[in-house]
Amino acid sequence: MDERDFYILAYDIGNDRRRAKIARLMESMGARVQGSVFEAYLKADELESMLRRAKKIMKAQEDGLRVYPLCRACRAKVLTLGAGRLTEPPGLMIV
Repeated sequence: MDERDFYILAYDIGNDRRRAKIARLMESMGARVQGSVFEAYLKADELESMLRRAKKIMKAQEDGLRVYPLCRACRAKVLTLGAGRLTEPPGLMIV
């Protein structure tokens, strides 16, 4: 089975239409934890596909997308205060 890595995805998009498209893309890949911040467990090919799709939507001079990988040890150290929990790894998927 291919290993999924954990990522924090954060965007800053200057245009409402592009922002909505990027939000839909991120929602298809992970869980929204803040307005423009998502957590996702992705395989390497899924990450590459998402980045290709995002580049087609974004304007490089106006928009930004940050992808932060977090290793298992770092995930264990994540501190959350208030409402919300760290996104759990995906369970067994039967196709």
